[in-house]
Amino acid sequence: MLKMLDALYRATVLRHPGIALAVVVLLAAVAAAGLPNLKLDASADSLTLENDRSIDYFREINQRYQSGDFLVVTYSPEAEMFSDESIDTLKALRDDLAEVGGVASINSILDVPLLYSPMRPLSEQQESTRTLLTDGVDREAAKEEFLTSPIYRDTLLSDDLETTAIQLNLEVNNRYLNLARKRDALRAKASKGELDEGEAQELEAVSEEFRAYRTELTERDHARVEEVRDILSRYEDRAELFLGGVSMITADMIAFIKSDLVVFGSAILVFIIAMLAIIFRQWRFVILPLSTCVLSVVLMLGWLSWIDWRMTVISSNFVALLLIMTLALTIHLIVRFRELHRQSPETSKDELVLTTVRFMARPCLYTALTTIVAFVSLVVSDIRPVIDFGWMMTIGLSVAFVLAFVVIPAGLMLWRKGEPKDKGDQSGAFTLIFSRFAERHGALVIFIALTAALVSAYGSTRLEVENRFIDYFHEDTEIYQGMSVIDKQLGGTINLDIILTKSPEEEAAGEDDPFAEPEQEADPFATPQSDDPFATEGDQGEASNDSVWFTRAGLEQVQSLHQYLESLPEIGKVNSLAIAYEVASDINGGRLNNFELGVMRNALPDNIKQVLIEPYLSDEHNEARISLRVQETSPELKRTELVEKIRTHAVQELGFEEDNIRFTGMLVLYNNMLQSLFSSQIVTLGAVFIGIMVMFLVLFHSLTIAIIAILPNMLAAGVVLGGMGLAGIPLDMMTITIAAITVGVGVDHAIHYLYRFRNEFSQRKNYVDSMHASHGSIGRAMYYTAVIIIVGFSILALSEFIPSIYFGLLTALAMFAAILGSLTLLPKLILMTRPFGKEEE
Repeated sequence: MLKMLDALYRATVLRHPGIALAVVVLLAAVAAAGLPNLKLDASADSLTLENDRSIDYFREINQRYQSGDFLVVTYSPEAEMFSDESIDTLKALRDDLAEVGGVASINSILDVPLLYSPMRPLSEQQESTRTLLTDGVDREAAKEEFLTSPIYRDTLLSDDLETTAIQLNLEVNNRYLNLARKRDALRAKASKGELDEGEAQELEAVSEEFRAYRTELTERDHARVEEVRDILSRYEDRAELFLGGVSMITADMIAFIKSDLVVFGSAILVFIIAMLAIIFRQWRFVILPLSTCVLSVVLMLGWLSWIDWRMTVISSNFVALLLIMTLALTIHLIVRFRELHRQSPETSKDELVLTTVRFMARPCLYTALTTIVAFVSLVVSDIRPVIDFGWMMTIGLSVAFVLAFVVIPAGLMLWRKGEPKDKGDQSGAFTLIFSRFAERHGALVIFIALTAALVSAYGSTRLEVENRFIDYFHEDTEIYQGMSVIDKQLGGTINLDIILTKSPEEEAAGEDDPFAEPEQEADPFATPQSDDPFATEGDQGEASNDSVWFTRAGLEQVQSLHQYLESLPEIGKVNSLAIAYEVASDINGGRLNNFELGVMRNALPDNIKQVLIEPYLSDEHNEARISLRVQETSPELKRTELVEKIRTHAVQELGFEEDNIRFTGMLVLYNNMLQSLFSSQIVTLGAVFIGIMVMFLVLFHSLTIAIIAILPNMLAAGVVLGGMGLAGIPLDMMTITIAAITVGVGVDHAIHYLYRFRNEFSQRKNYVDSMHASHGSIGRAMYYTAVIIIVGFSILALSEFIPSIYFGLLTALAMFAAILGSLTLLPKLILMTRPFGKEEE
């Protein structure tokens, strides 16, 4: 089999190098034609768990209560907030924003109904709703209502009266929700192997329709955000304005992805050219590796475009990593070719190329496979962007390996052999410093390694997954500034919904006398007086109330939980039926009985119902909804602890049945993803460890070699994870990939070193001499590739996305630890275990 492959390779690549390169260039041209169709995905879905059943419930609740996406504009005028100038500017701004496509309604201090300025009987409220723009409204009273009323406090106006919020409620996209839920339901059946042929075709059609529709929506949302920003720019001379909301974050993250692709790609290409020129000082050894790197990226990006595989903020690092990994492969080939050329300058070019390929094929194959194993391990994660990143790198590395063994040898065959210029390279002298250190201070090497392992183990126990979404962005970005203002001054940023239900038994037990009179309450059947808040004709005929929650008992139960939530420091604004109950009680002058509640509900104007009742009550499903916003900047915020604390209090202190209280919202979905990070870290590390151990056993047929090869790289991964724990850097979607990548990529050094060491030992039969010879030969290639990988990953520090910065710098640190271990600890372990047999005199 190997002879057949060797003959085929020689017949295609070495004997017809021009045709081989032409085929590669043609494929790249076809792939490049698809690049204009490359799509990016920064939707909220891309930050959630794969197959998280909470997502479907989240969408179901959004549909049930018609709770859609929204944009928030913070408005901080230069003039006093309630002055005519500021009000006029705010009105003009609101009117302009109302014309934006897709905006269903607007909430602002100008639009919401005033119920306390002054407090009026319900009959008057029904006749006419007053707002801040109504003639004769007392602005001082309205100001007090915005600050203190249960409806508006902590949501529309900051305590310092400097900032107000304009909420642009976007139309609920039921088509999107229906498509997403249908697709996910079919996917769930497919994962269980329960799809029939018709459903399989339906899944494919629905997935295609959903993908196309989401593309359309993304473009529409991006255009809307740009239109809003254009409007805001016209008012910047009169007020400080920030834009917030999921749509805005999505649009900006797509801009970040595009920026990262351009910046990373350009910076790394410049770096590659500079490094190759410094190391090799010959044009062919600059052009051939560079061409291989560029072709691998073009082929992969073009293929992704043609099949509509979208890149996320995580997989945007794919381009940079593929360039780095491809370059590392080509470096090993070129270093070996130059080494052979220096040793035998009279050997023909054909023989030099063939010998290089034959000698490097197996170690390069195994290093590529171990790196692939590292990235394949990411697909066992439950996080979709991480899974995509793993598959993209796996396929990309396969393409890079093939290209390296086509472009480099074919290019060398077409280029004239030239004179050897490897004699002036002094990097071998540098790498020999490490082999001498391992020989003379081996005990110190082992001591340092053991100390690092113990410290890393302790640091790893302090790793956390709790992190703040706001910290993913630089402080000078609009995302950070807008979220900060909304979070600290306007009631919080991330939403959490609590859904309360009642079982039939609870409904029956909870029914009380609808005519029971609360203490100090007027007779509900007394003849209506002018100050009676329920004095409307026909009230008694409309006073029926079929809701299990819109009763005195139900509302007081909601109210007890509402009040507890408001007492928690990490929670900002809380909205529920408890607010309607409090407002009604204020208007009535005391608590209401069930009959009065039914009358009030029927008598309320529609615009007040839309604010106080409809978003928080579903009679059809016997549900009450408490919607609250959590403050991301709160130092007390621990998402899992918060949810469990609320659940425990509701069940143990307030008497809710555990099965009748459910949590949903972006906080739940985001927290589910965060909590999966620990398990994902363990699973990916376990998968890469097992995969690489198998690779070593196949390559070297020795368990001892497999163990000593992987130990320095496991230590490097541990150093980074332990360092993160000690430094208080939490795991996130990016940093959970570091350990697996470190082991998978770092072990490449071990493979090359062990392969060369075995070859040197077969000739010298002396471990110390073989170590020095290996450091002076393959150690140079390891040194080159390590520098390239370390600096290449460090370039990710140019990102606009903080997790990418951490990923780049921490992976660079891990790679530094890995190469240090491969040049010191690994040779010392070889000297201790002597896995290649006995020495000879």
